[in-house]
Amino acid sequence: MSMLDTVDSPDRLKELPAEDLPALAAEIRDVLVSSVSRTGGHLGPNLGAVELTIALHRVFDSPRDAIVWDTGHQAYVHKLLTGRRDLSALRQRGGLSGYPSRAESVHDLVENSHASTALSYADGLAKAFALRDQRDRAVVAVVGDGALTGGMCWEALNNIGAAPHRPIIVVLNDNGRSYSPTVGALAANLARLRDGSGPSVFEALGLAYLGPVDGHDIPAVEQALRRARALGTPVVVHCVTRKGQGYPPAETDEVDCMHAVSPMPAPGKQPSGPSWTQVLADELVALGRERPDVVALTAAMLHPTGLNAFAHHFPDRVFDVGIAEQHAVTSAAGLAMGGLHPVVCVYATFLNRAFDQLLMDVALHRLPVTFVLDRAGVTGSDGPSHNGMWDLSVLSIVPGMRIAAPRDGDQLRSLLREAVDYAAGPSAIRFPKAEVSGQLPAVGRLGEADVLRAHPDAEILILPTGPLAQVALEAADELERSGTPATVVDPRWIIPVDPALVAAAGRHRLVVTVEDNGVAGGFGDGFARAARAAGVRAEICTLGLRQDFLPHGSRGGLLAEQGLDGMGIVAAVKEALGRAVSPAPR
Repeated sequence: MSMLDTVDSPDRLKELPAEDLPALAAEIRDVLVSSVSRTGGHLGPNLGAVELTIALHRVFDSPRDAIVWDTGHQAYVHKLLTGRRDLSALRQRGGLSGYPSRAESVHDLVENSHASTALSYADGLAKAFALRDQRDRAVVAVVGDGALTGGMCWEALNNIGAAPHRPIIVVLNDNGRSYSPTVGALAANLARLRDGSGPSVFEALGLAYLGPVDGHDIPAVEQALRRARALGTPVVVHCVTRKGQGYPPAETDEVDCMHAVSPMPAPGKQPSGPSWTQVLADELVALGRERPDVVALTAAMLHPTGLNAFAHHFPDRVFDVGIAEQHAVTSAAGLAMGGLHPVVCVYATFLNRAFDQLLMDVALHRLPVTFVLDRAGVTGSDGPSHNGMWDLSVLSIVPGMRIAAPRDGDQLRSLLREAVDYAAGPSAIRFPKAEVSGQLPAVGRLGEADVLRAHPDAEILILPTGPLAQVALEAADELERSGTPATVVDPRWIIPVDPALVAAAGRHRLVVTVEDNGVAGGFGDGFARAARAAGVRAEICTLGLRQDFLPHGSRGGLLAEQGLDGMGIVAAVKEALGRAVSPAPR
């Protein structure tokens, strides 16, 4: 039996003699490398947090003591030490989540994969414990230096530091990186602290400061944590760690220390084409060469969003603002006011965090800012917090907003150029985390939309968004084999709704919209409103994602479960035909 097999709870961990802990840490690293290389996941952050996590669970009594992880992708070791040792299906349907999960364990308080939130949770928990006279319960927030670039952390610290009687222990896991090296003035301050030449910015805000401590020295971390608890006041314990610690390929990876790795491909299977992100990266570089006014921004996601190529060619025209989406959007507004055309590259799920800035700082001023929304729709393995299924619903209510969804690589290149050429307000382009499928040529044009399949006798009009055009064509093939021909049209620009599409709807018996956004407030909802306003009599069937927090699993599997594959569309068409009225005369 391995040592890890004997540690099924924090209580069992506390029973181990100190001299056994280095062997336990080595065993945990072996498990992480062997498991995550098969399933995919966040490898580098967890390799760097092994000793720190061991020390946390030896000093504090989870779940009575509240430990909140920010961000949750560094919590794999925490899962192992709280009895969840089976990582064989990590981030796969039916397996463990890649983030803390309240459904998995009482030791997981917060399902946080969006960064910079833990200190606010900790502030609320400490207030609750004080009001309920549970002052013996410690509150611990494990925060990375990258997360501290987010504004919410400083809003929380402003409150935490002003309440010296309410103890909160902030464990700063400082590896000098978020996804890539941490940016900004905070990074410079932490570097000075690591070199022993303060002062600490935290002390200026009213928190005590302990450190820096070697985060891979378990006795030293334990000693610092016990001292922090005894202080009885808000305190930062500064632990210096190394991302990817103990695994040479991660330690020597200068890009991201194997921050997140993909699962090993099946034997003989190779990627069939470039990713959407790669296509975007290449076209943005081409645009940058042609237009000196094009600049780019991102929020600590330079490599994941493909901006590293643009940064290589135009280093003075890329701005990585850290995990600060709100600041990124309003800074883009300022760039646009100054005569430039900003392209803000962000994961679709993270744009939610900057809605007010997009609405009031960009759209209200009719500023030409292009938003590139990577990981739109179902992302799959990262689970509910990363599924980009809210952006259409959120952005569709913004006056003057235009939203495009490319069906293939050529369309991504074309739509990006159309967005950057648009000067009357903001635009957004959304695409998924996936490989780009083959080109889907148009056979005709309808307004700004592309006709992908036309049939003179079709009573069914299918309007798919983005890459779902492929499954819509598969559905049309199946319907035609059964004697029910359909026309398939790619809207390209899905918000606002193209009047030509509304007019076409009036010539059909049934219209089916297909999108990988939540069914509430997306393209289908907007199209149905426009059709009603125009007096269209056709039955409108809106296919989209169930308005829920979808579990982790493969993108293809989740889309099929939601009826967003070819056979799901066919089934929806057959059901809807029973309700549909006869079309208006052609």
